[in-house]
Amino acid sequence: MKKRKLGKSGLEVSTLGLGCMGMSFSYGTPPDKGEMVKLLRAAADRGVTFFDTAEVYGPFTNEELLGEALAPVRSKLVIATKFGFNLDPTGKSAWTGLNSRPERIKEAVEGSLKRLKTDYIDLLYQHRVDTEVAIEDVAGAVKDLIRAGKVKYFGLSEAGAKTIRRAHAVQPVAALQSEYSLWTRGIEAEVLGTIEELGIGLVPYSPLGKGFLTGAMNDKTTFAGNDFRKGLPRFTPEAMKNNQTLVDLLAAMGKKKNATPAQIALAWLLAQKPWIVPIPGTTKLARLEENLGAADVELSAADLREIESAAAKIKVQGERYPAALQKLTGR
Repeated sequence: MKKRKLGKSGLEVSTLGLGCMGMSFSYGTPPDKGEMVKLLRAAADRGVTFFDTAEVYGPFTNEELLGEALAPVRSKLVIATKFGFNLDPTGKSAWTGLNSRPERIKEAVEGSLKRLKTDYIDLLYQHRVDTEVAIEDVAGAVKDLIRAGKVKYFGLSEAGAKTIRRAHAVQPVAALQSEYSLWTRGIEAEVLGTIEELGIGLVPYSPLGKGFLTGAMNDKTTFAGNDFRKGLPRFTPEAMKNNQTLVDLLAAMGKKKNATPAQIALAWLLAQKPWIVPIPGTTKLARLEENLGAADVELSAADLREIESAAAKIKVQGERYPAALQKLTGR
């Protein structure tokens, strides 16, 4: 597996990382823990060095999973986790709002270190911008943790350009994690240029459109009651039927390149900038191997122009989140 550097921070990771949320959270009933331990170790064996989690995933259980699975090879890996929510300490209920107060950040880190079975966090993100707490105070708290050796690099997730600049002035931001793919391109308007200027890497989450861009679902697909896609505007039958055109585009290019729609979607992201590192998630070994294969798919300038021209004619239907969650992005 080739490696990439996240901007000018010096943080080097595998060209593709692994988003681990779905192994214990959000996509219906979580898979067997033992099987997920095997999958995480298989990813490490195949050269993946970048693993993404958060205290809210579960809550807590996803960090515990990574701590158990990756402890034997911890020193060779880059583990990213996130803070930013009020959480029930028992983990029995969901988050109850944002909380990025400095004391909460430091409390969250202590919990994450314990669950991850490590004495440092490679990359610590603020999960969502908390407008009740000055971003300078957030960056300052992480700066303290970096000085203490508990954190190596600072990241932001779904932050707007002005917030990124303010945070970066206090503590250099190594990476921005935001949703980015062929069907979610909002950051191209302002954020992408800002992070390029500042030398910040980009870690696109949901690079496969929460599974839709793989071609594995259509307007007849149904979701379990505890699968959060059931409540997303883009996953109504009408929206999925309309958005199938984008999957068809990926499939058509895939035929030319002997690649799957998922591999084309990931290869497109990798071709945008050398400091972009997508983190597709999966719970299946076959999908993991398929996704990693995208690193070997080369899209020429002509291929990229063809994709861009076709995509420009497609209007994606449906917001990516319901209004309450959408307002937490781009702040």
